[in-house]
Amino acid sequence: TSVITLNMSSIDEVKVGDKIPSVTMRELKSNMESPQEVNIAELIQEVNIAELIKGKKVAIFGVPGAFTPGCSKSHLPSFINAQKDLKEKGIEMTICVATNDAYVMGAWGSTSGGEEAGIAFLSDSEGKLTESFGLVMDTPVGIRTKRFSLIADDGTITHYFNTAGQKSDTWAPNVLASL
Repeated sequence: TSVITLNMSSIDEVKVGDKIPSVTMRELKSNMESPQEVNIAELIQEVNIAELIKGKKVAIFGVPGAFTPGCSKSHLPSFINAQKDLKEKGIEMTICVATNDAYVMGAWGSTSGGEEAGIAFLSDSEGKLTESFGLVMDTPVGIRTKRFSLIADDGTITHYFNTAGQKSDTWAPNVLASL
């Protein structure tokens, strides 16, 4: 087994004007015809988030954990319900990130309706994006991502929302109101 070590000491929180870092994340491949016949490692696709969003205007939101109450009842549904409006405002892709593994993120995406709505669910299981954003939250169940939302255009953050005020500041209606 490997141990993940994060440097949580002096990383500033992400802000408008920052670039999305070149970080490898993981995504569960969907629509596998016969997943039981596939090598389990082949179900996971590595995705460089900077390359994925290059040349696009995207919404990215991070949550402490898939299937957790606040994330499942409020944050994720706000983005599921806002997909049409986000697209009308020029958002080409919406991405949900959490430090859960790719299997958990894939299951959450498929059972929540988020995947069907067009949201990509990326696993930051090593915490690299979370750490680079200065949003590491150490909890009794491990490293989690502090709740956030942002808009990036061609990899540059143009809008950023955190929970300094209240959790709902990171939900889609607040994001839409700023566009």
